[in-house]
Amino acid sequence: MSVAFKKEDSADTASETVLPDRPISQHPNLVTAQGLAALERLLAEARHAVDAASGIEDINERRRQQAVPLRDMRYLAERVRTAQVVDAPASAEAVAFGGNVTFRRDDGRVQTYRIVGEDEADPRTGTISYVSPVAQRLLGRVIGDVVEVGGHELEVVSIT
Repeated sequence: MSVAFKKEDSADTASETVLPDRPISQHPNLVTAQGLAALERLLAEARHAVDAASGIEDINERRRQQAVPLRDMRYLAERVRTAQVVDAPASAEAVAFGGNVTFRRDDGRVQTYRIVGEDEADPRTGTISYVSPVAQRLLGRVIGDVVEVGGHELEVVSIT
């Protein structure tokens, strides 16, 4: 039988192109203004990727190319819809959402992080989620406070 007459739209192919939704956190969707802008930019990029793939003639290839951006669009649309923008802290007296905190670990290492929303967090770039264990223990603390996280002590040395 010629390949032209084979049915390509099988159940297997269709199931490959419908990805499960990304999990949505049960925590309030707190974000900085920059975090909301990043979510909106990612949503626009996902829409663009879906639109770009819509021109693919082969339906199975189109579905494959659209699967990830469609899943991301659902996730990002929900995160943008539920975003609660938190203004930058008015003072640096205590560790707060959107602020930077520098702490010294009990092994002598000094680290600085900005406490942000879950979707903004990337410890490699100096941001941690407000729901992370470290941020949870540091929020509301002042310079000189010592907290314990995972069996280690952290001393707040600077807040900006």
